[in-house]
Amino acid sequence: MKKFRKVLDGLTTSPGTIGSPTCGSAASTPTAAPTPREIDVQEMLVSENFQICKTVRHGFPYQPTALAFDPVQKIVAIGTRTGGIRILGRPGVDCYCQHESGAAVLQLQFLINEGALVTACADDTLHLWNLRQRRPAVLHSLKFNRERITFCHLPFQSKWLYVGTERGNTHIVNIESFILSGYVIMWNKAIELATKTHPGPVVHLSDSPKDEGKLLIGFESGTVVQWDLRVKKADFRIYYDEAIHSVSWHHEGKQFMCSHSDGSLTMWNLRNTTKPFQITFPHGKVGKDGRKESCKPILKVEYKTSRNSSEPFIIFSGGLSYDKAGRRPTLTIMHGKAITVLEMDHPIVEFMVLCETPYNNEIQEPYAVVVLLEKDFIVVDLTQSNFPIFENPYPMDIHESPVTCTAYFADCPPDIIPILYSIGAKNKKTGYSQKEWPVSGGTWTLGSQTYPEIIITGHADGSIKFWDASAITLQMLYKLKTSKVFEKPKPSEGRAADLAEEDPFAVQMVSWCPHSRVFCVVGISAHVILYRFSKYDGNTQIVSLDLRLQGDGEDPVSPSETENNPCFSDPSCHSPQHPPASPGCGTPDGAKDSNQCLKVKSRPVRMPPGYQAELVVQLLWVDGEPPQQITSLDVNSAYGLLAFGNCNGLAVVDYIQKSILLCMSTLDLYGAADPYQRLTRSPRKNRQSTSGLTELTDNQVSMDMERSKSPTSVPYPTSIHNDPRILPEPVASLRASHYSPVFYLLDNDHVNGHCTSPTSQPCSAGKPRLPVGPEGPRLTRRGPGRPPFRKAQSAACMEISLPVSHTEESRENSFSRSRSSSVSSIDRDTKEAVTTLQFGESYGRKNDALPSPCLWVGTSLGVALLIPISIPTDHEERLEEALTVGPSGGVLMLKGSILRFASLDCGGSLIQSPYEVWRDPNAPEDPDRPRRRKLVNFSPSSSQEACGDGHLAVVCSEKQAKVFLMPSQTCLFVHNITESSFVLRADVVSVCNSICLACFCANGHVMTLSLPSLRPLMDVNYLPLTDMRIARTFCFTNGGQALYLSSPTEVQRITYSQEMCDNLQEMLGELFTPIETPEAQNRGFLKGFFGGNAQNVDREELFGEAAAGKASRSLAQHIPGPAGMEGMKAAAGGVVGDLARARIALDERGQRLGELEERTALMMTSAETFSKHAHELMLKCKDKKWYQL
Repeated sequence: MKKFRKVLDGLTTSPGTIGSPTCGSAASTPTAAPTPREIDVQEMLVSENFQICKTVRHGFPYQPTALAFDPVQKIVAIGTRTGGIRILGRPGVDCYCQHESGAAVLQLQFLINEGALVTACADDTLHLWNLRQRRPAVLHSLKFNRERITFCHLPFQSKWLYVGTERGNTHIVNIESFILSGYVIMWNKAIELATKTHPGPVVHLSDSPKDEGKLLIGFESGTVVQWDLRVKKADFRIYYDEAIHSVSWHHEGKQFMCSHSDGSLTMWNLRNTTKPFQITFPHGKVGKDGRKESCKPILKVEYKTSRNSSEPFIIFSGGLSYDKAGRRPTLTIMHGKAITVLEMDHPIVEFMVLCETPYNNEIQEPYAVVVLLEKDFIVVDLTQSNFPIFENPYPMDIHESPVTCTAYFADCPPDIIPILYSIGAKNKKTGYSQKEWPVSGGTWTLGSQTYPEIIITGHADGSIKFWDASAITLQMLYKLKTSKVFEKPKPSEGRAADLAEEDPFAVQMVSWCPHSRVFCVVGISAHVILYRFSKYDGNTQIVSLDLRLQGDGEDPVSPSETENNPCFSDPSCHSPQHPPASPGCGTPDGAKDSNQCLKVKSRPVRMPPGYQAELVVQLLWVDGEPPQQITSLDVNSAYGLLAFGNCNGLAVVDYIQKSILLCMSTLDLYGAADPYQRLTRSPRKNRQSTSGLTELTDNQVSMDMERSKSPTSVPYPTSIHNDPRILPEPVASLRASHYSPVFYLLDNDHVNGHCTSPTSQPCSAGKPRLPVGPEGPRLTRRGPGRPPFRKAQSAACMEISLPVSHTEESRENSFSRSRSSSVSSIDRDTKEAVTTLQFGESYGRKNDALPSPCLWVGTSLGVALLIPISIPTDHEERLEEALTVGPSGGVLMLKGSILRFASLDCGGSLIQSPYEVWRDPNAPEDPDRPRRRKLVNFSPSSSQEACGDGHLAVVCSEKQAKVFLMPSQTCLFVHNITESSFVLRADVVSVCNSICLACFCANGHVMTLSLPSLRPLMDVNYLPLTDMRIARTFCFTNGGQALYLSSPTEVQRITYSQEMCDNLQEMLGELFTPIETPEAQNRGFLKGFFGGNAQNVDREELFGEAAAGKASRSLAQHIPGPAGMEGMKAAAGGVVGDLARARIALDERGQRLGELEERTALMMTSAETFSKHAHELMLKCKDKKWYQL
């Protein structure tokens, strides 16, 4: 804890010292005149309260490659192309692991009922994972040096793993020691000597159900060999013309089935292996000419028997004919004469048939099929004739439509989750299997530290999903479709078609008040929708307001003109008494092509219970140009106001009276307090960038380039930006103006050795921005023509990559040092974006005595404006009287684009924004109790008894954070957060019953600063910014938590709270639960007598070092896991190693002594019990004769 004192009153500052060097220098505080009035703020947070770690990952594993299932533990594992592993059990049991190498997972093998997992990766390394702990870890690794791994097989209850390679050889690995056996099946020994061609890679390995000493090896070329492990020779060899993809045994071990590349299935009997006794083309049709149609390969087949039916299940993927293009991937289930074809929405990666028994020599009794698709995970019920699918309890549909924005709310009102769930449950799909979810392994209990948490995701199709994120789980509560507010868009023509959105309803950002349940959505088509929550149906007329917030891109702007003229041509938009607009999309005079805005439904719309649209505000096209993207949004239910801004200006809407309160350019907001001198700019027309960002970044080339380049040290990557669709004009000097802002933010952090942000202007170290003066240097507004992107970003939050105010000047060549820079005002314009907004109670002017409703406005040039708003307090007056806005409040300045505002009282506590208590707008009227608004106000004056009026304002920008005293607007504290990078996300959050400022920088650092002193508490280089998806979706919340979209389909949650890290183990699920392995069935005397029972083999005798010898050291390298490495390092550390060994020995000795003590106590208790019973027996028999006993 740190106790500090700050002088609050009597600070002598001149009006021009807001941006003075004193406030702008790093780690400096303004000087203060002595005064008797001081305030004590006890800061509770220290560095020990913070630690960052990952908690849980939700969603579908991105780019899956492999699948495995443990039939006893009933858990499933999914491997991915990036080296990740997701292990799933019952709801709540969800674990994510990552290979350090990042190599793709080729195959997964469970050690059934042993709590371990073997992974084979694309870098030819085998890994053994320990699943008996909540956070699985690698125990051993084995790196193959000379051969590439293609297939692995681990027999049930065996410790010897068969490994097939690309050269056609089969090696054997001891699972316990993870070293190679000297026993090797060479490909040239497996095939006949007369064969002149190589059989190809090993694609299948399995032991015979009838005899464990027989290994079936399938080669890609079509050769199948059964190898006798005892005598080390082949029992039989099969040669087939078509390539083999998979092999599956009948449980009796007398026949097996192969799937081939020509779409055929072949059945082979061990009695006659010269030719298959059955060849079928399940989907091959015979044409009129008698020729069969060519079919696609059958990639996998499963051959399973059932006790209730004499007919087996034959399940396979692929095999369709080539006659129809664009056919969906299919899974075919053949049961007797019935053939069922299940069409899938995505390509099938892998499938597995779930059976009742883990033994391969028993009747399998299949009951379900797990199907892993490229973008989905489903389970089919085989016990019902119509083969329904199970309802998936995991949140695998986050990416149903690409995620475009995220929001995270912790410690929500407790009643919001049940009501959202009850309404969302009414719209759930039906037709699922009635049986329980078959993947039911592991255990999970509700942790002690749980509170209501909600995650909101916006999507490219305009849908919004509310998720219950309490107790590190994720369950969808409610889905809202914003597209239902509009008519279906009609196809555009001409230039409008070129600039039309592919996803016109894509959600750009959201603002939600959980207490009042007011919800506001910004769409990619420059529209804002306001929703109110109701438990009843409604038949509502949606009100639509149209306005123009469009700057004139051609006319030069002089300093004198900017002081008097707005940046739009319709002066009526200024009027506070703007009349309510009629429903529909209006077309004011002077606007061209305004019909390109989305058309709001003009008829009354029936709305189901839930969120119901009440108001739509749209920005219109002007002179054939689309409106600029909305970059900031805030809504306040207590004031009944909605505010949003873009790079042209600010609009404030009264959603109670359905009127436009304010519509002004950013320049006009300053009034006489404009700190900048405006210059003319180049008369160059802005072109809207149509670079697509909705895709899930499937382009491996661009992904690899993003991985290989540091986000803070690379120049423009021409291979990404030279696409002719992105660069319609081959002008090198204008190339930056056509970049996608997302790539621009990633690849152009450093320019001329100085890391900049696309939303910031240069500011020399320790110096303020240039104030207005008659002889002061001039500073212009905008970088080289950064247009907003026009297509929905996949996981985009648009205020990060604003299309304004980027400079190519380094700190050494900034305008404050040299006016002879080659970048002159002709390359810049006067636009200044509104980057953040926040309503709250504050002091709009320095001489205000009482706080009043205000709107904080932050701009891309580091200017914070305070706009006071006059709102009637009476309920009736609020409904009828017009509100007044005075955009002439205080002006504060920081370095970099403004990101966040917050207000603290003089005791250091956070002042929440006021809100209206929720009331149902469609509830029946009660004549005895008229409906009135109930407001909850957190005024700064309500908690100022000890220190009088005033409060602290926290302002955070891309470069620094400042704390101001209001109403004097004096800078009390300043901290330069970063010099070499810039802040992407900042928020004031609660941690350990206190508050701090949390920041996420573009260089991957996560920082926390104390409040109000801005003392650094944590700075961790946590997340290298290799993917802009992280930057666009990273968000903080209370409780020391945060989240980001780690892939297009997954949400990663993290914590930076030490308390939560300590309690994380009890919150996670257990993957392994002790379960007795089911016993093998007794096959009876007759079957055993006639050779029906499987023959066992002592694999240790065959593969052990005594019989097989040691494998070549150059063939594979054993790598100990993390635990083994720590032991080796301790042993090699001399005295440190001795101390470590001594400590371990003491721990073990203490543990043994403790166990001995427990056993001794048990023995003593048992002895006392025995003595007691013996004494009782003696007393009972003491006086009895021998014949009475």
